[in-house]
Amino acid sequence: MKSSRKKENNTTKNRIARKEDTSAMQKTILKFALKNAADFSGKVNKNVVLGQTLRERPEFKKEVPFLIKEIENVVKKVEALTVEQIQKKLLTIAPELLQQKEEVLPGPLKPLPNATIGKVVVRIAPSPSGPLHIGHAYGVALNHEYAKMYGGKLLLRIEDTNPENIYPPAYELIERDAQWLTGNGVAQVIVQSSRLGIYYDYAEKLVAVGKAYVCTCNADEWRDMKNKGTPCSCRSLTQKEQLLRYAKMFNNYAEGEAILRLKTNIKDKNPAMRDFGILRIVEHVHPKMGKEQRVWPLMVYSVAIDDHELGVTHVLNGKDHADNAIKEKMIMEYLGWKSPEYKHWGRINFDGFELSTSKTKIAIERKQYQDWEDIRLPFLPALRRRGYQAIAFHRFALEMGLSLNDKTVTMEEFWKSINSFNRELIEPKAYRYFFIDKPKEIMIKSLVKKEVFINLHPDFPEQGKRLLHVNGKFFISTEDSLDLAAKRIHRLMDCCNFKVDKVGFSFASADYKEYKNAENKGKIIHWLPVNETIDGEILMPDGTTLQGKGEKNMQSLNEGDIIQLERMFFARVDKKEKNKISLWYLHQ
Repeated sequence: MKSSRKKENNTTKNRIARKEDTSAMQKTILKFALKNAADFSGKVNKNVVLGQTLRERPEFKKEVPFLIKEIENVVKKVEALTVEQIQKKLLTIAPELLQQKEEVLPGPLKPLPNATIGKVVVRIAPSPSGPLHIGHAYGVALNHEYAKMYGGKLLLRIEDTNPENIYPPAYELIERDAQWLTGNGVAQVIVQSSRLGIYYDYAEKLVAVGKAYVCTCNADEWRDMKNKGTPCSCRSLTQKEQLLRYAKMFNNYAEGEAILRLKTNIKDKNPAMRDFGILRIVEHVHPKMGKEQRVWPLMVYSVAIDDHELGVTHVLNGKDHADNAIKEKMIMEYLGWKSPEYKHWGRINFDGFELSTSKTKIAIERKQYQDWEDIRLPFLPALRRRGYQAIAFHRFALEMGLSLNDKTVTMEEFWKSINSFNRELIEPKAYRYFFIDKPKEIMIKSLVKKEVFINLHPDFPEQGKRLLHVNGKFFISTEDSLDLAAKRIHRLMDCCNFKVDKVGFSFASADYKEYKNAENKGKIIHWLPVNETIDGEILMPDGTTLQGKGEKNMQSLNEGDIIQLERMFFARVDKKEKNKISLWYLHQ
């Protein structure tokens, strides 16, 4: 009876201890999940929570599978809360994390004026002159974060009303990269060339109410009159004549002979505001419309119409669009509409980067680059293929913030920031493998055949191990082979210690402690068994290629997997063949 009672008491104690451990685990997970959700407008990155939880409570490494399940359960509950509820709960259980917010994420999002939860609509509006680049990524990420912050919508509007500057593949490239960058957060995709009828109808209305007129003046002469604040003769023609001229724009006038202008204050202090154009004739063939249409809206006009028609509540873009915002407000006012709230950010100069799509297109045509996925380019197709994560660009955007101050970001600063953010995202799940650049074969004498088991991830042994069969013959890098001093104890990483003697290399021991405590300690080097390799190549950021030998265990990887090459860098699996693997360099 006593023995039975004792077992029962032990079982009860174990159950209570387990319950306490689970409770402590859940509390730790919850505070980091709330912190992550507070920083990213309600969305939680599970891998970040996993890493932060293990850093604070390393004892949980013994039960990572259970920990991952608990994280999934907690994250579901946190993501069901509103932003306000998340902040209140975090303030209650871990106020110190809220106090650190500005330190962790400089430049947090500031509230938008006149914004209502659930009703905010923002937009990104690139032209299809090429794919998105790192400058676009900032704008897309910032708009998306505000849409999430208010539970609103993000629109993608492709502004293709300039037939002369369109790169046809860009339609698909822009939509694909915008959806990737926002986690499929684009609510609607609009192509302006499909909306010409809407623009024409409103233009006719502006003409009919005397707010727009068709000008046939010589362009140079009109520019002189505008600069002097003098109206041209076209401005005062009758409404009937203006409507007739408007109709003739579609059939009679040739390109350059007529333009529809908005009638504004011809003596405005800013000459750019004086009777600016809103519709023009362009005979250039459009990739979507062909020669079907020849009258095309200028940007400020189509933007004003679309922002109203699509219900855009807040326009967030660069301050170089400040004058355009004034023009768009004029057009909306003439049509009796309320304009959106406008917020601008300062110019961001990415120093050292070539972000011109036109120049890059020419360089591709001249074979200076292979295509838009060339590893040397700062365009999203290339950065995606390298293995950069979308959320890294969001963190960069949040760090930059929405400020009117101009900023210059050097190449070094940009890569340092993006790589840091990206590393935090990929590190917890990037398995480790050996790769030998410029391999040299060596023989370690007296080494008995054995199996070597190495953790796939040093911080998470429960994720599994790699098995390598050792028989004394190894590949090491040529560079390492030239740097092995005699009379020292060197070590093959996670394998064995060896010495350099007059005739080669000889086995010393398998014990790492002996190497660590040795007075004549030498290098730790990575290696591969000669009989367990595959051919490998790594495309580097400068376009050169490293040739070498990869670990045979890499054959279990899939294209797109991100790994860390031991003592080298992170890389993405780009292509797999039967006995060869091609990798793309990601970052250190």
